[in-house]
Amino acid sequence: MSSRADLLSAAQSFCSAFAAGSSLDTVVAFFSTQTPPLVIEYGLPAFAPFLGRPFNDTNGVVEYFTSLTNLVQIDGMTFSDYVVDAEVRKVSVKGTGRFTWRETGQAWDETFTYTLDFDDALKVTKYQVWADSGALYLARTGKLNALVN
Repeated sequence: MSSRADLLSAAQSFCSAFAAGSSLDTVVAFFSTQTPPLVIEYGLPAFAPFLGRPFNDTNGVVEYFTSLTNLVQIDGMTFSDYVVDAEVRKVSVKGTGRFTWRETGQAWDETFTYTLDFDDALKVTKYQVWADSGALYLARTGKLNALVN
């Protein structure tokens, strides 16, 4: 069984690497090769191509992060309030950052949450994201600034 400290360290390492804009290969290396990983960012699939559908296995992880980073610029991402459940090898964390839809240049500040499940090698098996898909959609369609300015 993984200790609380081990799980916390694994989650912090993943979050720090992603927040630092690490390479796709670096981010993907945090995901399990023992168990096919699953990535899902909840939201209406019509809002963005990376929302509301499961991305399965390593190819899915690559597809999710490629789509996300090609469409959205992320700045100033920070993480706090880690909650660790060592019994089920799961960590939830609150994040904040500034997100910009690249095509329109419209940006919003956001608070979001991740839940990360880990295998016995401390690699991510399931990555779930809950974020502000409404702001994302409005930024994508160029309507966000009219509502917040």
